[in-house]
Amino acid sequence: MRRSLSIDVLKIILAFFVVFLHMHLLRDSYPKLSYVLVNGLFRIGVPVFLIITGYYFYHIDTAGKLKKWLVRLFLLYALWSVIYIPFWKDDDSWILNVIFGYHHLWYLIGTFFAGIILFFLRKKSTVTLAAMSLILFCCGYGIQLLGNLHPFPGKADSTLNAYPLYRNFLFVCFPFLSIGFLIKKLNTEVKLKPSLFQVLLVTGLVIFEAFCNYQFIGLNKKDSIDLLFSLMIACPLVFLYGKSKVLLSDSKILANLSTAIYLVHPLLMKLMLGRHFSAYETAVFIVVLLIVSILLVYANRKIKYLL
Repeated sequence: MRRSLSIDVLKIILAFFVVFLHMHLLRDSYPKLSYVLVNGLFRIGVPVFLIITGYYFYHIDTAGKLKKWLVRLFLLYALWSVIYIPFWKDDDSWILNVIFGYHHLWYLIGTFFAGIILFFLRKKSTVTLAAMSLILFCCGYGIQLLGNLHPFPGKADSTLNAYPLYRNFLFVCFPFLSIGFLIKKLNTEVKLKPSLFQVLLVTGLVIFEAFCNYQFIGLNKKDSIDLLFSLMIACPLVFLYGKSKVLLSDSKILANLSTAIYLVHPLLMKLMLGRHFSAYETAVFIVVLLIVSILLVYANRKIKYLL
């Protein structure tokens, strides 16, 4: 089966968005620019990954296919949870790490549970599925906003700001997975082919929302903003733009490389980078990350479910 090379290239870009997000790129030198990138532009990464997954999930139409898909995803999650166990086993919230995923691994276990829900709802009408996705996303956004505004003191505030409360399978993974599923179901990629200008416009909308959060709403600059309303508009168009580029390949190397970058970068960050790092250290880190990721791609040929 031939692959979409343009989507694989897009996944590489998205993987680096996630890397730069976790690095808090330019935080010390240009804090305002860093904010609109880290809590704006780079937040496009995970939702588009989910839309891509949801698009191809459309073909998971039998219990057997679902079982195979879930087993692969769970084994990937379990393996990398073990790899990262030195960093979370002594954490007071280790139970949450097991259930909701340590750090970036929340994406894997979140997709696992969201996929189960989507499978059983896949025959619902387009309107029903779209409405559920929007309502659930709004619930997550509301919880996040309430936490970031810090209206309640003490334990209530820390609870509202706990990532698993709003960044999870129900409020993030299911909505964007469903969007990808509906794009395939409705053949939207055939009917709608956004231009580069349109993609830049909606990407600018994401940056503008982040700027408003920073400048006008006055959200705490140390809080992470995972959910932005503009992502619901921008991310589908970014995916459709990538899908519209007819570039095909028989190789999974780039797809596996994007997965490797996503999975291994926090480990290398902990080993190589401190709280503050120079441009030189950032460049060295990116080079090392690429080398290690390429090695993982080739190791994946020997070690099943590594990527």
